[in-house]
Amino acid sequence: MTESVYGPALVRGLAQHGYVLGRNLIIETRAAEGHLERIPALIQDLIASRIDVLVVQGFPPALAAKQIGTVPTVVLGGTGDPVATGLIESLARPGGTITGISDVSVQLSPKRLELLKELTPTLKQVAMLWNADDLGMSLRVRESEQAAKALNLSVQALGVREPNDFAAAFAAMIRHMPDSILMVSDSLTLLNRRRVFEFSAAHRLPAIYEFESLVRDGGLMSYGPDQGGSAERGAALVGHILRGANPAELPFENPTRFTFAINLKTATSLGITVPPALLVQADVLIE
Repeated sequence: MTESVYGPALVRGLAQHGYVLGRNLIIETRAAEGHLERIPALIQDLIASRIDVLVVQGFPPALAAKQIGTVPTVVLGGTGDPVATGLIESLARPGGTITGISDVSVQLSPKRLELLKELTPTLKQVAMLWNADDLGMSLRVRESEQAAKALNLSVQALGVREPNDFAAAFAAMIRHMPDSILMVSDSLTLLNRRRVFEFSAAHRLPAIYEFESLVRDGGLMSYGPDQGGSAERGAALVGHILRGANPAELPFENPTRFTFAINLKTATSLGITVPPALLVQADVLIE
C-alpha cells in the first residue's frame, strides 16, 4: 500500500492517530500486479504474518477479504457500489469484516461524461475501457451507460481481461472511431495506462480518467475522489479498528473531497483548446 498513490497519505493519516511508522506501526505490502487470481494467496500470506488490519484498494481484493472473512479490512475506494456488488450489507452498517471509503461511482459517472461534453460539444460516442473480470467496474460501466442516455450519448463498451486484450480494444476503436475515451480505473487498466495515453495521442482523442494521478502522469482530464482525502479517512477507520472497533459497525463512508484536473500540456499536444468555462472549474491545472 505504501507504494500506491494512497500510501503516503495513509501513513500521514495514521501518524495523526498516533500510529507512527517505525515506532508502533509496521506496514507490509503485497501486489497482485494485475493478476487477480493471486489475490487470495497474497491475503493469506499477510494474515499468516499476523497483521491486525488489512487495507485494500479495489473490488477484487475487497471481495477476497470478505470471502476469507478472518481479518478486519478497510477499503480505499475502487469498489463501485459496495452494496450492489454484495460487498457490504449497507453503508450505515456494513456487517462482516469490511468497512471503508466509497467511490460514489453512481454520482460521478454522469459528471465525467458532462465534462467530456463541455470539452467537445459535438460529442456523440464515448469508448469505455474497463476490466470485464471486475464486477465493481462492470457495474460502473452500466451506470455510465444510463448516464450517457440522458446526455444523448452512446457508449462503446470495450471490456479487457488481460494486457493482450488492449490491442483488440484499440482495433475496435479504429474500426468505429469514438469521439472520446473514458478509462475505468482498476489494477489492469492502471498498469496499461500508458498504452491508453499513447492511443489517445496517436488519434487525437480526448480522454477522461478517474483520478488526478493519471492526469499528472500524462492523461488529459480527470474527475474523482481526492485520493489523499480518502486515504486520510481510511487511516481514521484503521485507527478505530486498532483501538478495538468492530468494522461491521463502522459506517462505509463517502468521500468528502473531489478533484477536477486538466493537463494543459496534453491538451496542446492533442490540438485541443480547453474552453474557458471548463478551465475555471478545474481544481488542478497542470502545465
